[in-house]
Amino acid sequence: MFVAVHRADRFISTRWVVALATGFALSACVGVSTLSATVETPTPSDDAVITLHYNERPPYLITTSDGVGGLTGEPTTRIFTASGIAYRWEQTPSKRQIYLLQQNAGQDCLVGWFKNTERQSFAQYTLPVYRDEPQVALARADNDTILSGHAVVEAFSNPSLVLLVKDGYSYGDYLDRQIRDLNPVRTVTTIENSGMLRMIAAGHADYFFIAPEEVDGLLASSEFDGHDFKAVHFTDIVSGEERYILCSLQVDPAIIERLNRSIELYVFLPTEEAPRVAQ
Repeated sequence: MFVAVHRADRFISTRWVVALATGFALSACVGVSTLSATVETPTPSDDAVITLHYNERPPYLITTSDGVGGLTGEPTTRIFTASGIAYRWEQTPSKRQIYLLQQNAGQDCLVGWFKNTERQSFAQYTLPVYRDEPQVALARADNDTILSGHAVVEAFSNPSLVLLVKDGYSYGDYLDRQIRDLNPVRTVTTIENSGMLRMIAAGHADYFFIAPEEVDGLLASSEFDGHDFKAVHFTDIVSGEERYILCSLQVDPAIIERLNRSIELYVFLPTEEAPRVAQ
């Protein structure tokens, strides 16, 4: 599903007034409805438009009335607009998103993905657009076999604990490496987090990894009482993973450079010295 095609020369958000005052010339975006019979400005050709693929995933990617928002959707919209690059959003299943980049047949970019060695072989990365809080494991509250305050290796070395992982999914370099090297007992699934939560509740697995940003929304939208689950914190997961825009090798490297310049200007990533401030 295409959400909209955006040009970067007509609309200026009030969030960019400060940027204008500093002399940064912004282009902006106007949504051109595919249902409208009259359009003031010509729609760019398909070859000139970057397709931003996303999968609805609160709080990172949320479809809105005029595009896509969320923790990674909003800054992506912001930097494409500031960079003057025409783009459109398209809902695409996660596994197909990676397939499209591997095929390298179009002007395709993915939003909010982790960086790993395998993906770097077929994708270009921008600078990060968001940094997660340190990952946690979600488990049943009555599961005393897995507790906070221990290293990941202790859980991975326990043969009575079954880790639930999503097929083709990266958990970031550190966890991917630990899973590969320690080879914990695990079940692989293709279902989304809501289904994974049901598997934990039913006892088909013991825990799965998730960003803290997703936990409250996942539990609130489920049929379960949130108190039936717990977030398990590990002593060796001390920083969050960074999320990037990945683009096919067909995308001009000059576009990646333009995006990176806007990211440097307008995206703030919290650190331990300067933590994230609630807004």
